[in-house]
Amino acid sequence: MDALINEARELFNVHLTARQVMALINYEKELVEWNQKFNLTAIRDVESIRTKHFLDSYSCVLAWKGTPPLRLVDVGTGAGFPGIPLKIIYPTMRVTLVESVGKKAMFCQHVISKLGLEDVEVIQTRAETLGQDPEHRETYDYAVARAVANLNILSEYLLPLVKVGGTMLAQKGESGPAEAQSAEKAMKLLGGKLKQLIPVHLPGVADDRYLVLVDKIAATPPKYPRKAGIPMKSPL
Repeated sequence: MDALINEARELFNVHLTARQVMALINYEKELVEWNQKFNLTAIRDVESIRTKHFLDSYSCVLAWKGTPPLRLVDVGTGAGFPGIPLKIIYPTMRVTLVESVGKKAMFCQHVISKLGLEDVEVIQTRAETLGQDPEHRETYDYAVARAVANLNILSEYLLPLVKVGGTMLAQKGESGPAEAQSAEKAMKLLGGKLKQLIPVHLPGVADDRYLVLVDKIAATPPKYPRKAGIPMKSPL
């Protein structure tokens, strides 16, 4: 765990307290256990969990530096990444985890109660459905997603949830820059404007990674997001 503590500090200026480290250790334990019964994540060994899940989640901090969002929604969170690790370091942040797969949503709920995290909501639904829900539409400072879909599709999942003045944050692999360029039209249509790409380097991970940041500069037209499954079938 020492490597994770040092790397989080050196790479992302995240200073983990003893209590936060304990929470991550317990999270890891639950993840390894549940993974034996349910296929929650392809990443199974402890070393990789720490780098590709925990550290990768903390790379999001590069987007907001010293001013973390008050409200964050994590779409397609899977086993809780990056939402739960972020919640661990920002106890006052209100987090909504969105996951359409039952067993993954159930695992997130389990971890939250196990770690005693407050102000975290797990919603088992599709992003398209949530984006049309007045309780969630345009209410978040940040909407984040990791490797959920191509950026032109992802924009339709995330931007409707972001309030004007907020930010969409997509964690992407090496295709990030090309995807960002080809999704600019879709972003604009949904009220977004490409802000910047931040390169991310994780120790021992060879492939390039990027944070794609999109500013929400105008309200999303009411017809977006379209019905579940349509953004994927016919991307903007």
